[in-house]
Amino acid sequence: MYKIFIVEDDAVIAAAVAGHIASWGWEARTVTDFTHVIEEFSAFAPHLVLLDIGLPFRNGYHWCGELRRLSKVPVIFLSSASDNMNIVMAMSMGGDDFIPKPFDLDVLTAKIQALLRRTYDFGAAAPLLECRGAVLDTGDNTLRYQGRKLELTRNEYRILQVLLEQKGRTVSRDTLMRKLWETDSFVDENTLTVNMTRLRRKLEGLGLTDFIRTKKGLGYLLEE
Repeated sequence: MYKIFIVEDDAVIAAAVAGHIASWGWEARTVTDFTHVIEEFSAFAPHLVLLDIGLPFRNGYHWCGELRRLSKVPVIFLSSASDNMNIVMAMSMGGDDFIPKPFDLDVLTAKIQALLRRTYDFGAAAPLLECRGAVLDTGDNTLRYQGRKLELTRNEYRILQVLLEQKGRTVSRDTLMRKLWETDSFVDENTLTVNMTRLRRKLEGLGLTDFIRTKKGLGYLLEE
């Protein structure tokens, strides 16, 4: 099920859009705190963002720029400021489409469907994996946290990918070793231990202390 994140300060419009999106079987969530748009985006990990331009505190251009630091997720701008300058600015900041207000909900749905189909049916965009504010970008194999970016080796990335995909559940060492085996590199117990130790050291340097918990005799766990 696709997840749509709505960044719109008009409560009536936001509720109408969210209700219409839900009627199509998608999951919709509206922003609740306009000072923490990125944090809410990361926690929800949506497949598409609907973004107004005129927002409290910071405008939509600012937030689109911040989103593009984290993700390639498609962004559709919604705005009554539909002159050519604003449309060009929206596209320049990383927007994928622009729908002027007032708009028809069925037209909005068609635009969303088309963009989701282009983006995900052909594998053009990668999903976002998040835990405790740390975001693994599967597009460029990096981990981002509080404005900093951590470069990962192939095995470090694969370890985090599995743990994030299974967030809240314990992942056995055997499962991780099978995932690392897909790299065509020989992996044994010691290799996994060395990779895990190196990864934990990098995470601590990023400020993520005790990010990966060890469940003795069972495996490893990421918790919110």
